Amino acid sequence: MRDSTQQYRALLSQVAARATAYLEDAQARRVAPDDEVVGRLRQWDGAFPDEPMDALALVEMLDSMAGPATVINAGGRFFGFVNGGALPGSLAASWLVNAWDQNAGMMISSPAGAVLEEIALRWTAEILGLPEGCGGGIVTGATMANFSAILAARHAILMRQGWDVEIDGLFGAPPVDVVVSDEVHASFLKALSLAGLGRERVRRVPVDGQGRMRTDRLPKLTPHTLVAIQAGNVNTGSFDPAGEICDDAHDIGAWVHVDGAFGLWATASPTYRHLTDGFAKADSWAMDGHKWPNAGYDCGIVLVREADHLRAAMSASAAYLVSDGRHNPMNYAPEMSRRARGIELWATLRSLGKSGLAALIERTCSYAQRFAEDLRKAGFTILNEVVINQVLVSFGKPERTLAVVKKVQDEGTCWAGSTLWQGQTAMRISVSSWATTEADVDKSLAAIIRAAKETET
Repeated sequence: MRDSTQQYRALLSQVAARATAYLEDAQARRVAPDDEVVGRLRQWDGAFPDEPMDALALVEMLDSMAGPATVINAGGRFFGFVNGGALPGSLAASWLVNAWDQNAGMMISSPAGAVLEEIALRWTAEILGLPEGCGGGIVTGATMANFSAILAARHAILMRQGWDVEIDGLFGAPPVDVVVSDEVHASFLKALSLAGLGRERVRRVPVDGQGRMRTDRLPKLTPHTLVAIQAGNVNTGSFDPAGEICDDAHDIGAWVHVDGAFGLWATASPTYRHLTDGFAKADSWAMDGHKWPNAGYDCGIVLVREADHLRAAMSASAAYLVSDGRHNPMNYAPEMSRRARGIELWATLRSLGKSGLAALIERTCSYAQRFAEDLRKAGFTILNEVVINQVLVSFGKPERTLAVVKKVQDEGTCWAGSTLWQGQTAMRISVSSWATTEADVDKSLAAIIRAAKETET
């Protein structure tokens, strides 16, 4: 039975108060919870209860038990996985979206969701300098954005050979060749497997010392080829030579896709825009909104130069699904029924504006430079050219580097992960959050250097 208005107001007021307190305490807490706190969650791991639970009691239970077991991604000292923190405008919009409870798959079921998603996509294309007329969808993250772009490319490549993959499937279809970098991101390979193209059927192109695809080692391309390039290598932040690759591919009629999860957003910065020269020549692009520009989870974006290819790959029809010529988001993304996440991306971009987005990118990149400079001065090895927000640091032997990473994570002041890149074990520091300050960088550097000294042998 629906709660009374008074009970509902009390519930939401309690949620707002507890959420606000969580955010206010975030900077004072350790970034990752300790094992004891996480272990307490197992108290709930019993049989499904017979009786309902009062909503206020449920909120108190979640806040007191699950809240302390969260990772403080909303603070300024989480430097793992290229994760940004949700901007205040994005968080506020998310609360409204959840209250509105919209099904944003169709214009008729959510005019606000459909219109604001369309605007957010157009703004994104404008920010990234992409061609007018391209279209796309908002999905859960770069994995689904890559997947959606692959399906659009698959449709176009097979259609040119007289094969309708949406009707006839892949059984007996002509082959689609896929060319990737030796340092292709795992999310793109996962997307290939979901699309039925296979993660091991790819042809890999060697990379240089910073992880950039070598154009002199590109294999022979055909009109049946999908070439995937990167704007922002997940380890080094480096950018593939997009212009040359796109020109070579388009000369033969191949499709070029950009996995630009975070790096493509550098286009928004006058300081870093030159790094993305040539990427607008591609045929499709995949980005995360929950990295830069710091929209909340979950937010991914797919854009395709010829939007009809994406629509053909994604459209569904049934008598009860209204198609009246207006923009229906479900025709440009895998999901049909879904929350109005486009409103959150719109709110994120609108809250920043061009200058705010540029400042966010430039500030976080400058902090990455600070990490690299101070760690180098402390005697440690920076493995990459720090072109944007990614820093790889070695503390010597692999065992010591991994020990430093573990000690930093266990101590809790900040959080950074480990990686294995071109045969070298490193700590990977990704600076992506609007909430990070100079003070956060100071505290984090001190904690990392302290942990390194404590692991000296």
